[in-house]
Amino acid sequence: MFIDEVTIRATAGTGGSGAASFARFKYRPKGGPDGGDGGHGGSVFVEADANLATLLDYRYQSTWKAQRGLHGKGKNMTGRSGDDLTLPVPPGTEIWAVEGGPSLMGEVLRHGDRLLVAQGGRGGRGNARFTSSTHRAPREWEPGEEGANLAVRLVLKLIADVGLVGEPNAGKSTLLSVISAARPKIADYPFTTLEPNLGVVALSDSRTFVVADIPGIIEGAHAGKGLGLKFLRHVERTRLLAMLVPLDQPDPQTVYLQLREELRRYSPALFEKPHVVLLSKRDLLPAGDPLPSLDTAGALGTLACSAVSGSGLDEIKEYLWRAIRELATREPDPEPDGVFPEEYG
Repeated sequence: MFIDEVTIRATAGTGGSGAASFARFKYRPKGGPDGGDGGHGGSVFVEADANLATLLDYRYQSTWKAQRGLHGKGKNMTGRSGDDLTLPVPPGTEIWAVEGGPSLMGEVLRHGDRLLVAQGGRGGRGNARFTSSTHRAPREWEPGEEGANLAVRLVLKLIADVGLVGEPNAGKSTLLSVISAARPKIADYPFTTLEPNLGVVALSDSRTFVVADIPGIIEGAHAGKGLGLKFLRHVERTRLLAMLVPLDQPDPQTVYLQLREELRRYSPALFEKPHVVLLSKRDLLPAGDPLPSLDTAGALGTLACSAVSGSGLDEIKEYLWRAIRELATREPDPEPDGVFPEEYG
């Protein structure tokens, strides 16, 4: 099951209380204060784990607590601090604090990236800490501080080099299955793909890049129709969009313009992202018929292919590789936009 957004409650550990104690020895009846400090409470962290691809674990357990610190003891013994709690998530996860208005706490993009979510409470001081030249037998001690307790929204945005965007049954899943080892569900009815799929495309000389197949976008996707609104965010981090326009459509130009319009209405930044046009299902054109002429102003290029016959696939893979490398040299890694999407609320 692909789960890409969950709300959890992260509770850091409470610090241990300080001790109020006085030394007692056989030949030293007034040994003085020796109450130790309490231990610090454990903190809650989020860490990127490349072995994960979904937030499924957090669908069934929504409350996560770090250990509390132990109380101090006599003989100046400090209580043990609570262990930190680390929550593993897939790379590309954004962490939002949702109480009091959503705010972006940060994101983890690469394996091992770590973000503090809830700070553990400080341990209280024991009475030995309050000793002074004029206060020789203090009985004061401090309770441990409460750890942070907050609701957190985890939002996964897949990280891929190329995002395949197109209408239902445009051939995205079929194309992904023939250019990579991915095995998405393929059928002859709309909305076969109900969740994003990732595939690694391998070329000669150990060159690889990652392609994401996004569920079909229909007219009105930006307003929540179909599945587009739910999954469009997964193409936000791609360097390049591949707009699939099937050649079995009566008006390919209208299909292309509709896809561009849905992207523009969903996110102007996504609309401005570099894109290429892939004319899919080339094998359905009658033999000898020329390719339709499309006005694709702003596109890096237009290529035709057939995932069924295999024509044009090698050319497309090489073209995408070159485009990705060129964009990588010109653009920094994508930054979080700091916008809490309305559908997460």
